[in-house]
Order: sequence, then structure tokens, then C-alpha cells
Amino acid sequence: MERTISVLVEKDTGGLVRIISLLTRRRFNLKSITMSTCERKCYERITIVLINQSDGVDAGKQLTKQIRKLVNVVNVKDITYLPLVQRELVLIKLQVNLIERAEISTLAQIFRFKITDVTDSTVILEVTADQGKIAALEKMLEKYNILQLSRTGGIALIRESGVSTLSLKEYPEFDPRTGQNYLKNIEDLFQKDY
Repeated sequence: MERTISVLVEKDTGGLVRIISLLTRRRFNLKSITMSTCERKCYERITIVLINQSDGVDAGKQLTKQIRKLVNVVNVKDITYLPLVQRELVLIKLQVNLIERAEISTLAQIFRFKITDVTDSTVILEVTADQGKIAALEKMLEKYNILQLSRTGGIALIRESGVSTLSLKEYPEFDPRTGQNYLKNIEDLFQKDY
């Protein structure tokens, strides 16, 4: 199972290096890490997606405790089970003929991605979606000749509306009748918002 960790850090040339060093020293199974500027001028937001090991250890909880100790970390939160908007960007260059180009145009309408470049023999697709939709699209594109593929890591923001599709259902305390979670010790799971 994947865990999504959101970290707010002060802008510092060594901030990302300290986090990467921690991940490699502690041997966390990292899927992706993204870092960019955020709504605050002197801060950056890092989104880490890691995979829990099969040994039953909660990697998300361990990592949040470790990152909290690092210099310049303002806040860290495991946001896996919170209602999220989570996206990734994928650029895909395909080698296509005229018939395949028409098929790709049809897929663009179904999957709602952009065709950003077209030549006689190639097409570049720009896909912004959640991991499930990207996986489904990759499955559909297996029959085409993929020349290049570049994928960003996942980024996520907490939904203020509280509406969630998948994350609330996965949480062990989910009540399907009311659509809510009943958390006993929320302070133990998450720190306050940034």
C-alpha cells in the first residue's frame, strides 16, 4: 500500500538533500518525490509517495517522525487517509501512422488528455490525472510504439470540502452509511495544518 507524505520546508539549498539522505539511510521504499514552491514565499512543499513494506511496519508513521526532526522542516503530515486531490503529469511520445493517429484522437476524448505535438509519424500526449487513470491509459497504449515516456511524481492537496472518493473508504474506521470516519486519536495520526 502506498503512503503520501506532505512536507512544508523553509527554502534552503540543503533541505531536499537532507530528506533524500534520510530516505536512503533508513531504506524507505520510495515511489516518487516532488518538490516545488508553494503558497508561502519562503517555503517549499515536498510530496513523498512511498510503498509500505510487507513486514507490517508503518513506513508513513516512521517517516513523518524522522522528517519532523530535520532542520528547516516546518510541518510534516501523512495525508494518505485524508480526502485528497492527487495528480501526476505524464508526457508520452508515440510513433503512429494515420490510422493510429485517429485512434489516439478518440482516446484523447475518452481519457481527456491533450495532444501537444503532431508530426507525420509521431504524437506527444500530455496527461494530467490520478494514478488509476494513468495506469488505465498506459494499458491502452501498450499496443502502440512508445518512443519516450516521462512521468512526474504525485502531488496532492487536502480537499477542504471533506469529500473523498477512495481514501475514506480505505480507512479502517470508515462508516459507509454516513460516509464519515470516526477517528479516536486524530492527534496521534496527524499534526495540525500548516
